Amino acid sequence: MNKIDKIADTESLCPICFKKIPAQKVMYTRDEPQVFLEKSCPKHGKFKTLIWKGKPDIRQWMRKKTSRMPDLHDNLVEKGCPYDCGLCMHHRQETCTALIEVTNRCNLSCSYCFAQAEIEEAEDPDIKMIEERFDRLLSRGIRCNLQLSGGEPTLREDLAEIIKMGRSKNLFLIQVNTNGIRIAQDEAYLKKLKEAGLDSIYLQFDSTCDQVYTRLRGRKLFDLKKQAIENCQKHQVGVVLVPTLVPEINTHHIGEMIKFALAYTPTVRGIHFQPVSYFGKIPSDGAVSNRLTIPEVIREIEKQTDGLIKADSFKPPGCENSFCSFHGNYIYRPDQKIITLTQNTSSCCSKTIKAEEGARKAKEAVLRTWSSPTAELPEKVEESSGWDEMLTDLRRHSFTISGMTFQDVWNLDLERVRDCCIHVVTAKGQLVPFCIYYLTNSHGKSFY
Repeated sequence: MNKIDKIADTESLCPICFKKIPAQKVMYTRDEPQVFLEKSCPKHGKFKTLIWKGKPDIRQWMRKKTSRMPDLHDNLVEKGCPYDCGLCMHHRQETCTALIEVTNRCNLSCSYCFAQAEIEEAEDPDIKMIEERFDRLLSRGIRCNLQLSGGEPTLREDLAEIIKMGRSKNLFLIQVNTNGIRIAQDEAYLKKLKEAGLDSIYLQFDSTCDQVYTRLRGRKLFDLKKQAIENCQKHQVGVVLVPTLVPEINTHHIGEMIKFALAYTPTVRGIHFQPVSYFGKIPSDGAVSNRLTIPEVIREIEKQTDGLIKADSFKPPGCENSFCSFHGNYIYRPDQKIITLTQNTSSCCSKTIKAEEGARKAKEAVLRTWSSPTAELPEKVEESSGWDEMLTDLRRHSFTISGMTFQDVWNLDLERVRDCCIHVVTAKGQLVPFCIYYLTNSHGKSFY
């Protein structure tokens, strides 16, 4: 493999001792360009991890963005990023999605779990403690999308009360991150969540094949996933399918999952792919051979949908760092071909955008595209009833395909961390970037 060029300098952490060390993004050629994050710890040696493979070119994918420092921060900068999270004054993006863990309990024992949830009984934070986290957001003047996570949030009997409380705080979208088991088996429970103000469920969905669920989640789950979607359809709750993509296990099912999602529109609002990252309870040493990068997923989407979804319909994000995610927006009606609303062009990536503008658009887009299409639009257009009807029709038939590559200790890029807009609200009310909050070293020790 021939070295071509150094793409950029950054900083990272040693995968063994968490020491902050210099890192470089370096491009090589083989059959196609590949970009690696290379770093060296004085004590533990050199590390090299694949972060980008093939087209689109990493240099063309980059979006220029001005920073948005947080108005309020909890921690002084003493040791520097990422040791002073809270957020500190060096963070460059406001909160777009706030994640609150409402339980560490789970009704599955997945071999792949970033949260390291446990089946054993554990003490949940009480509702007053959760309200303090809500109020901490409000005290900062933050209005954002809220994701209730865990563990498995639906194990809480008072989840509807938590949703109702969040709704009273005037947040944008309220979403529950769930494996869908209780949503499938307890329709009355889902009805309570909807009545309390639930907008969307973020449904773990790894395949249309039970062999994959057995390997990743420990049991057959596909029929339960379908039933959960059908219950949400009945009670007008939006669904986003969230596959964890693991090489040699389910990456060849990408096209089938998209086709399945389209068959359940408009209840299924989109599909959000997450190439596996090696933190938490993940069986890997972060080897290069187990990596799946953004351009590979994009190319597989086009290939496995037989060109129905084109690779050039995906764009880099305007909110988080360019190398964190991709997205494409579409209109889909079963009796017509899919209509593409987004296209990646050189002009879209060359224009400098403001971080706060990117966050605003991202929050509005999630509310508009991930909640039930029967919910009210955030702002009504008063010009004419015909215009209102057209907007409603477009919203009803909108569909999104997106993906996000979370970072682990092997590919951690502190430039990406400083641009993070998905923040975990800790028990102390601090806001911590998602990838840092769940980061573990090569021995499974948590950073945070």
